[in-house]
Amino acid sequence: MGHRIRRRTGAFTSLGDRQLAGAVAGRLFALIGWIGLASAAYLMIFIIARRGAQVFRSAIFWLVLLMAVLVAASQFGIQPLMAQLKAAALPREVMESVMRDRFAAWHGISSILYLVQSLLGLWLVIWADRGLR
Repeated sequence: MGHRIRRRTGAFTSLGDRQLAGAVAGRLFALIGWIGLASAAYLMIFIIARRGAQVFRSAIFWLVLLMAVLVAASQFGIQPLMAQLKAAALPREVMESVMRDRFAAWHGISSILYLVQSLLGLWLVIWADRGLR
């Protein structure tokens, strides 16, 4: 009677195959990364057009630039490295291979970067009206 049944939701349980769920999540994060880079480019052009030569004094400009750098680091640095670790682990799942610790470390770094990007994005939304006047 001491057993508890945990109900899990999300891609990793609804797809049934952890490897497939990881591939789907990876594709979604890649898509989000490209959308983030495109959005950052648009916002930077908008801010430059709005502020002109004063753009470098704008905190919003530097915030958007920082977010773009973090997205680019994830998109072109961490994500390819994680894909390489997954490929090196084949035919096994990466979490069942000798690559497990390295993959887990990079996954953690990636998660932290994503959290920081999200918090910076929230800050941007909250304070954008102030900085773009």
